[in-house]
Amino acid sequence: MKIIEYEDKYLEDIRKLLTELEEYIVSIDKDALDQVHPDYYEKMALVDLENVNNNNGKCYLAMEESQVIGLIMGTIPSFDKYDYLDYKCPKRGVITELIVTNDARSKNVGKSLINKLEDYFKENNCEYVLVDVFAYNNKGINFYSNNGYHSRMYTQIKKLK
Repeated sequence: MKIIEYEDKYLEDIRKLLTELEEYIVSIDKDALDQVHPDYYEKMALVDLENVNNNNGKCYLAMEESQVIGLIMGTIPSFDKYDYLDYKCPKRGVITELIVTNDARSKNVGKSLINKLEDYFKENNCEYVLVDVFAYNNKGINFYSNNGYHSRMYTQIKKLK
């Protein structure tokens, strides 16, 4: 396996991986709020890649021979001009997407992708890495915990009748 930086020729692979992840999220969503909109396949990868390009980010792909078996995207966003009022504002990187194909899971692909993106963040003087993990994604939560991440915030939800 090798890790490479994203190139436009892999756009369809990115679309497939993002759709695979969103379909998984839909399948575990106990609130039934997530969906795979008909435009998701066509547009989501472009939205994510634009976010990467506009926020000093990177997209890396895990390759097995000529097959894309995983991806990670991350950004280094700026703070809002008032964030300093209640936060120290350390420079941070944000993992926006991490996906490994079903066949490649439990083979250190995700760990290799995280290490590559964390190296990029370190090169850019980030002090922290943030990632949002869907609360019902126990596999994802365990994966990040096993890689040194911990919860700092919780989002609570209540359906109104």
